[in-house]
Amino acid sequence: MINDMNISTDMAAIEPMDDTELQGIVAGELEDAVSYIDADVSPIRAKGTEYYRGDPFGNEEDGRSQVVAMEVRDTVSAMLPSLMKVFFSTENVVEFVPRGPEDVAGAQQATDYANYVFTSDNNGFMTTYALFKDSLVRKCGIAKYWWEEVEEVKIEEYSGLDDQTLQVLMQEGAEVKIVVSYPEPGAMPQMDMTTGLPMPVPMIHDVEIKRTTRDGRIRIMAVPPEELVLDRRARSFDDAGIIAHRQMATVSDLIAMGYDQDEIEENISSTDLDSNDEYLARQPLSTTMGAGDSLNPMQRRVLYVEAYIRVDFDGDGIPELRKVCCMGSGYTVVRNLPASYIPFVDFPCDPEPHTSPLEAMSMFDLTHDIQEIKSEIMRNTLDSLAQSIHPRTAVVEGQVNIDDVLNNETGAIIRMRAPGMVQPFSSPFVGQAAFPMLDYMDQMREDRTGMSKAAMGLDPDALQSTTKAAVAATVSASQSRLELQARIMAEGMKKLFKGILYLITTHQDKPRMVRLRNEWVQIDPRVWDANMDVSVNIGLGNGDVNERMQAMTMIAGKQEQIMQQFGLGNPVVTPAMYIRTIQKIVEMSGVKDASSYFQALPADFQLPQADAPKPTPEEVLAQVQAQSIQADIQKKAAELELKREQMIRDDDYRRDQLAQDLMLKKYELELKYGTQIGTAEIEARQAMDREAMVQQSAIVQQAVQTAANVPPPINLNGMAQ
Repeated sequence: MINDMNISTDMAAIEPMDDTELQGIVAGELEDAVSYIDADVSPIRAKGTEYYRGDPFGNEEDGRSQVVAMEVRDTVSAMLPSLMKVFFSTENVVEFVPRGPEDVAGAQQATDYANYVFTSDNNGFMTTYALFKDSLVRKCGIAKYWWEEVEEVKIEEYSGLDDQTLQVLMQEGAEVKIVVSYPEPGAMPQMDMTTGLPMPVPMIHDVEIKRTTRDGRIRIMAVPPEELVLDRRARSFDDAGIIAHRQMATVSDLIAMGYDQDEIEENISSTDLDSNDEYLARQPLSTTMGAGDSLNPMQRRVLYVEAYIRVDFDGDGIPELRKVCCMGSGYTVVRNLPASYIPFVDFPCDPEPHTSPLEAMSMFDLTHDIQEIKSEIMRNTLDSLAQSIHPRTAVVEGQVNIDDVLNNETGAIIRMRAPGMVQPFSSPFVGQAAFPMLDYMDQMREDRTGMSKAAMGLDPDALQSTTKAAVAATVSASQSRLELQARIMAEGMKKLFKGILYLITTHQDKPRMVRLRNEWVQIDPRVWDANMDVSVNIGLGNGDVNERMQAMTMIAGKQEQIMQQFGLGNPVVTPAMYIRTIQKIVEMSGVKDASSYFQALPADFQLPQADAPKPTPEEVLAQVQAQSIQADIQKKAAELELKREQMIRDDDYRRDQLAQDLMLKKYELELKYGTQIGTAEIEARQAMDREAMVQQSAIVQQAVQTAANVPPPINLNGMAQ
């Protein structure tokens, strides 16, 4: 009875959260997170966008120089090509590492397919470019990946189909609409011989076929930074109390997601992004039309928020991750589903430990003050130059034609009532003193960012009259900051491809035929290991491409030497290893598909049987001498065997003669003396001697056979003794 009461008490305690409570929790978390993004983070990132574009600072004066230095843009533009080259100079952006020998084939196929999804199903290059630029300019790039069910509708029209063809099309499962049917030209009615009735005239059909195909694909996008909403206390995307993607979705987009149009119409309102500084800096003209002002009803926009929050919705005391979708400025919950992953990946530029990825340092943070200082120096220098070239002019009022003075045409006259009524105020150019300061600011920028002319090999002053080692050291030191930046970006790539592998193995429920390595391959990821490690193909810390190609070429030379000396079947280097080395050299040279030049060995490949090497003259002589000695031994053995046989025969002859003589002597004595004589003892002794003779003969025969089977001894020079 007590146990029943405890069970009933526990069941009563576990009550799921109602929709009203969930609405309050999600709306409260979103309001605080939106306030953090719009008020604290976005204004700084908006400044980064403005400085990258070279927008005016707002302190410009009319009639003075308004030039703006482009330090932020120059630094970012110098870093982006190198970063993109690091990740896209090889065939695969990343590789999956097998856990055991049995996973090697699956890991290779997963690597090829994941890179195919990233680069072919999605525009991986441009997505990565946007992520890196957001990271360098706006602190953190944000990638989103998800599985999208795609429904494609095709309408086809056919004319002149007979009944049999129409029946086949209808059996394919497509939606067939008969537009018109008419008798086949020239067809005459025929009589049915069984019933005697006329048969139907064959018909021709014009039809319209609607084919609907459904398939799933992985989608990857670079999320605009202002559209990501994050908990202000989060230190990473994984431990955030709430993380969400807010966007202005069209009515047609939401209907395609499965929402009811009436529900969508109720939530059409102004967007939260109207007051976001970053959104306004990037798209200053986007607020000229309201969200619901579009003349096309399907293109009206609705604030749509896809939020991921950890909440104890089922009331078991353990918070679980849920995907909660909201519409409108009031964050009305329209969908509540359990979630197994957070589909966002961060690419911070220079992350600060123990802080949010959105608060990482960017190239704007490192160079914006230098851009301001250089802009001011350049403005003053240009003003001084302008005043020295076009000095101010003093005139006596009423004694000069003002229109002539204001005319800047070369050689134009100035009409004066008396001489000396117009006098120029000469101002010498003093901008030379600012040039060392500009060089100092450039050096400061190089020290902060690591991007210099030496890093790009364009600084003749730093590299001339120096040794090769000194040049290499200078370039290597200047690239340290860039290599560190690439390594940080590689962590984001690892997370992204880990998520791609997870979606492939959990959502793709049927094989897919794709072209990999110039071959059509059927991909079925349901048998792959979803927990494979990810390795990013970046050559950081291993020298530049030329150095690595030289090292691989040296390895290939050593492999060739070993195979030539010890044969293809040697235990050190296999043909598969050698082919892989050659493929690596081809990939490092910039060729994406190395298999077009060197194919990998098939699994059932077997080495051909090598011909026996031809013997040397010394070996032939030794072999002849050995054969001669072996023949002599066999001859001696035959002679010994012949002597043995002769000895046995002679012994048998003597024994038979002795036996006959004994028998005659016995008869002679018995006849002479008339008595019986016993010969048993004599015969026993004679037989015993025969057995000893047989044993001795067997020993001799065994010795002869042993001598015939022993090979001749060989001395150190390979000659038979």
